[in-house]
Amino acid sequence: MNGFSGIAFKMEESIKAKLVEIGATTKTNAVTIQDANLDAQEQNWLDYIAGGLFARVKKTEDKRYYASR
Repeated sequence: MNGFSGIAFKMEESIKAKLVEIGATTKTNAVTIQDANLDAQEQNWLDYIAGGLFARVKKTEDKRYYASR
């Protein structure tokens, strides 16, 4: 695993954990960045992490986020 992949994995896990902790695990329960209480580094990575086909952090059309299981 190269350094970039490690950082991306760490950020994804951190973001996912925060979303699960507040109950944002479905599209219906998705939350905004502010509601997720993400730090600045997590916010910077969010667009990269969220929304990919196999991503575990998903983004809704209205820019809310949730962790898929």
